[in-house]
Amino acid sequence: MKNRTPLIAGNWKMYKTPPEAAETAGQLVESVGAVTGVDIMIAPTFTALESVARVIKNSPVALGAQNLYWEDEGAFTGEISGPMLKSVGCQYCIIGHSERRQSFGETDETVNKKIHAAIQTGLKPIFCVGETEQEREAKQTLSVLDKQVKEGLKRLVSDQLDTLIIAYEPVWAIGTGKTATDEQAQEVHQFIRSLIEKSFGNDLSKSIRILYGGSVKPDNISNLMAMPDIDGALVGGASLSAESFGKIVKFNG
Repeated sequence: MKNRTPLIAGNWKMYKTPPEAAETAGQLVESVGAVTGVDIMIAPTFTALESVARVIKNSPVALGAQNLYWEDEGAFTGEISGPMLKSVGCQYCIIGHSERRQSFGETDETVNKKIHAAIQTGLKPIFCVGETEQEREAKQTLSVLDKQVKEGLKRLVSDQLDTLIIAYEPVWAIGTGKTATDEQAQEVHQFIRSLIEKSFGNDLSKSIRILYGGSVKPDNISNLMAMPDIDGALVGGASLSAESFGKIVKFNG
């Protein structure tokens, strides 16, 4: 029996102007306002954070960001810091998403710096890990994840990680319509939990939430959530509609 509160997180990526984001957020609050027993987060674009924050205030829906820089301020054109995100109401921050790693040159080292910065600022990091299709076919999934987890959490101790969330997102399943089978996902989640136990102890490994990300939809969420080591979902495309995201949030009734 899982004693971890599930988290359903929506990553809106580079979609929605501030008025569009506010409208969807309002529809979502209406849909899930009475839901209990599950944490809910949406991460709109930076430009929509303030608009969405106003709409979801005093609701069960929390605000997250899609990225941050590891310095609090400075001459870093185009970047945004943890304190800036906190000031508009963010509670969570997605770090190391595969699209950031693949398209924008993020590395295990920069991901580690960002996790440190998020924790320092009081943001809950959603630390993304996952393998490509080529790595899976070459049977490198576990070695890739071992490196990503260890490098991403360097110079951190268990006391600092009580708010950390890990999201396993097989890169080959993001936006492709492909989904890891429930058993494939469970195997990897169990492996990630074992890595946390080895590095940070049994207590953290039992309490840490590990989300699945990769073409999560209303019709596959219940089976995924039935797995013992899957504690929620990082949802992409299906989170852009309040109707479909609301159905995912209400997976357990």
